[in-house]
Amino acid sequence: MHEIRLEPCHFSQKRNQLLFQTFRELQMENKPIDLVLVVEKLGSMDMVSVSYMTEIAGCCPTTANYEHYQTIILNEYKLRMFKGSATHFLKEKTFEAAEDFYKTYIDMQDVGKVNGKSKRDVLYEVYEEMVEDHGELSGVDTGFSLLNSMLNGLQNGDLIIIAARPSVGKTALALNLAKNCCTLGGAVDFFSLEMPAKQLIKRTLSDLSYVDGSKWKNSYRYFSEVDYERAVHALETLDQWNFHIHDEPRQTVADIRAAIQKTKREHPVGKHLVVIDYLQLITHTKRFERQDLAVGHITRELKQIARLYEVPIVLLSQLSRGVEQRADKRPVMSDLRDSGSIEQDADVIMLLSRGEWEQERPDKSEQINLNIAKHRNGPVGVIKLAFEKNFSRFRND
Repeated sequence: MHEIRLEPCHFSQKRNQLLFQTFRELQMENKPIDLVLVVEKLGSMDMVSVSYMTEIAGCCPTTANYEHYQTIILNEYKLRMFKGSATHFLKEKTFEAAEDFYKTYIDMQDVGKVNGKSKRDVLYEVYEEMVEDHGELSGVDTGFSLLNSMLNGLQNGDLIIIAARPSVGKTALALNLAKNCCTLGGAVDFFSLEMPAKQLIKRTLSDLSYVDGSKWKNSYRYFSEVDYERAVHALETLDQWNFHIHDEPRQTVADIRAAIQKTKREHPVGKHLVVIDYLQLITHTKRFERQDLAVGHITRELKQIARLYEVPIVLLSQLSRGVEQRADKRPVMSDLRDSGSIEQDADVIMLLSRGEWEQERPDKSEQINLNIAKHRNGPVGVIKLAFEKNFSRFRND
């Protein structure tokens, strides 16, 4: 019983569920599991007869094959759950029912699953890192030297929050991270719930070609010959990238999970970055009493997805207006809208703010303070970046 992963719910018959629950209770009490003690524990015999228990006790050829028997029960349980969810969908015929079916499918992947790595396997991986050079960064290269030195890249399985007030540059920074991942041969899933794909593409092309973003509004009239040549070269570069933009305005966590799974299947090796712009626009599929509960549900789901598919998820978020009403305009974690669950689930929280007290620079760039306010596995601190807004480009300051 100590090695079996089954639970009472995995059995189809009520009497078997009751029996197995009794076995678990005897196990918790450190008592042997035999016919006499089970009968005593059950008390009333309305649902399970002694003859039925005697029959069960005598029908097992050997306990040596218990793992195979356990697999049979788990597989039958999964099929029952699929059948029930599919029947519900065929009866309701709604998108919500279809999403429930998909969620059932995802949930069933983890039923009965155990961590395949033993302690020795993990120790060996740690030893390998000690004796082999795996490169300067263990995560996805951000393209910014100071940020890389603090985070060691964007780590697989991490939920990374980038938060700022509107027009400070959080989308531009996310596009810069995506650009750098693609430039180094990685794949990116960019979920844009606010901005259409064409606008994101133009921003990225402006960064790549170093052509002023305002010219893209009417490129036929405003482009010079040099601008045109740079833009064509940028188009060719972008065409070669594994850059997938999902710009449907109403996207759920299930939609995000499905797209990540598809990209993971198409690009099983290499770096993979996920960007979501932004948290407060993700569609809820369930009713919640308060907005902070809905946000908490979403951040927990996204953290699980990051771990399940071993990808870093960069999640953009708004800040509350309270930061603008203070004398000190530098944001803190409590300024995150619906912040409680975000602070808890995030591995890294980065807050962007302008250096408003600085004089205008000759190149017209802005100084942006990137405050790493939370870092679960490393240092925190402020990094200064230069933001060239006309080109949607961040660079080391």
